[in-house]
Amino acid sequence: MVATNSHIRRGGLAPVVQARWALWAFVAVNVAIVEVLFFTAGAGKNEILTVAKFFGLHAALILMFQLLLVARLPWLDRRIGMDRLTVWHRWVGFTLLWTVLTHATIVVLGYAALDNASTGKTFLALAGVPASLFGMLAATIIVVIGAVSTRYVRRRLRYETWHALHLLLYVALGLAFVHQLRETTTFKSSAFAFAYWWALWLFAFGSLVVGRIVVPLWRNSRHRFRVAAVVPESPNVVSVYVTGRHLERLPALAGQFFVWRFPGHNHWWLANPFSLSAAPDGRTLRLTAKAVGTGSAGLRNLQVGNRVFLEGPYGAFTSIHRTRPGVLLIAGGIGVTPIRSLLEERTPGDFVVLYRVRDESDAALLDELRQLVAARRGRLHLITGRTGQGVRPFEPEALRRLVPDITERDVYVCGPPAMTSAVLNGLRQLKVPNVQVHAEKFSMA
Repeated sequence: MVATNSHIRRGGLAPVVQARWALWAFVAVNVAIVEVLFFTAGAGKNEILTVAKFFGLHAALILMFQLLLVARLPWLDRRIGMDRLTVWHRWVGFTLLWTVLTHATIVVLGYAALDNASTGKTFLALAGVPASLFGMLAATIIVVIGAVSTRYVRRRLRYETWHALHLLLYVALGLAFVHQLRETTTFKSSAFAFAYWWALWLFAFGSLVVGRIVVPLWRNSRHRFRVAAVVPESPNVVSVYVTGRHLERLPALAGQFFVWRFPGHNHWWLANPFSLSAAPDGRTLRLTAKAVGTGSAGLRNLQVGNRVFLEGPYGAFTSIHRTRPGVLLIAGGIGVTPIRSLLEERTPGDFVVLYRVRDESDAALLDELRQLVAARRGRLHLITGRTGQGVRPFEPEALRRLVPDITERDVYVCGPPAMTSAVLNGLRQLKVPNVQVHAEKFSMA
């Protein structure tokens, strides 16, 4: 088994609670500052434009928060997890959309009232003002991104198309910055306001550039990842071993995932999030994938020595969140990969594993799982069969029968969305404390 510095937390705030408090404190402090700036910077040219100014200031602040949620800051990611941060990013994004639309609409109405002109004529006149034009362009891009992010549209777009359109947010970011910079009534209303907005923009944009560009480029330059071996596990499952320089210095933990790119195998913009299927040992990293799409299906064709570009490690599905000596690991299908890596860590405790598959032949890494469970003197329950045909393993009473002391354990769950939802619902009914429940979703979005 792989040595680790992970330990069971004995007291104090849980890491996820610490991170949430930090985020709430950041929001509260900045909202308070923006309120002070609004009330001390003076009114607009009329009452309507004063209201527009209020929404504009808060739209800028929401945009900053949006950037921090997707900056992939390691401290936040290890405590909250990219999947949860992405969900928050989605809902904050819709808040930003409506705030921007409200601001833009009220601006047009305010100037129409000021000039005693029609809204259409006022809109065209504002488009001829550079400061307003930059704001209009930023608002248009945000509306487009909001539209393609609705469930109805998102499900009908290829991920690559949706992702490319989503990257326009960075264009909107630049336009919004120039708009605010030229809008002197907010950016330059006082020396404090000028210093505050510059500091906030530099912090948010700097976090994004460092987390999304600088750190990945530096790590790949330092470690020079390459394919070391490609091992078929079954007709539709393959493991890829990756090696590199100084991997013992890579801050990866069992249960985490990377965003993997294989130059020469796929286009550079095609990337897949795969969990580590083995605990990092300082020599190699391993992913295990099922052929469910063109990207994962082609992994068995990788050649030894091929370059690999990694982003990460990401994810809060790790043992730093443990609170109890006993652990229940629940896996569904290929969701067994982070479960298997957690089991390999040299952390103390009584481990029970529930592995849900339709048939034993679908159970990836089953032999490895059995060996690891035996080494820990734990228990493995392989649950097969189709749900609804007398098989409902995640109903509260079924869970209690399999694991009588379930409420006294940390529970880690990774599997398809329907299975994960069923497990989480069963755990809620059993009143397992939220701080003891750790779930990982398959995708980033």
